Amino acid sequence: MKYRLLVILLLVCISGSYAQGLQNVKEPVFQVGEQLNYKLRYGFITAAEASIRVEDTDVKFDNKPVFHLVAEGRTAGSFNVFYKVRNRYDSYIDRKELTPYLYTENIREANYRRTDRARFYQDQKKIVSNKGTFKGDGQTFDVVSAYYFARSIDMSDLRIGSKFSMNYFLDDGVTKLEVQYVGKERVKTALGYFNCLKFSPSIQPGRIFRKDSKLYLWITDDGNRIPVKAQVEILVGSVTLELMSAKGLKYPLAVGK
Repeated sequence: MKYRLLVILLLVCISGSYAQGLQNVKEPVFQVGEQLNYKLRYGFITAAEASIRVEDTDVKFDNKPVFHLVAEGRTAGSFNVFYKVRNRYDSYIDRKELTPYLYTENIREANYRRTDRARFYQDQKKIVSNKGTFKGDGQTFDVVSAYYFARSIDMSDLRIGSKFSMNYFLDDGVTKLEVQYVGKERVKTALGYFNCLKFSPSIQPGRIFRKDSKLYLWITDDGNRIPVKAQVEILVGSVTLELMSAKGLKYPLAVGK
């Protein structure tokens, strides 16, 4: 499952960008039609590609309108020969609270196939999935909805060294992601230079990450709050995630020279 973990890295690292107290947001910074496309590089080789988008839908939960969020991850180039990945993750979130009602995974990795779903009951603090019933802890997200909720939180009182946490459901349990704010930094990407907020999300050492591995994430310091770059050291080498294109943004993307 090595390549699946690399693709999931996109979702995990962008999901906990800034969750200060998980307070309700006044207005989302995204809109229907937004789509972000990323490349995941292992050293200088493009290992995977990922996209995440916001779709309109007539589906309702508890008679409330929702956003339909879609994230897709896939291996690229020669990596398809060794271990082909085509994964899709769907989340349906409340248009006002931005909390999830339903999350599904459609996993296609080489000869491995799996389809999972999880229904969130925020008021009851529980998640019911095809793997069982799990206890939530206040607001609990899936990895896709966590990203969109986090982007819309007010960051005006952010201080260097501040730490935040966020609960998300993945696979067969609820995980707490801790994030530390590092400071502001100007970052060069394929799209140009961006003034960013830099974060360091927590990671678990194991088969992929070293004990002393650090994950860094750069978010645009503008109205959109989108990740433009992430970088982490693994057991052998490093992995870099970079924004390649963006469309349908609610606010102009502040690209410098």
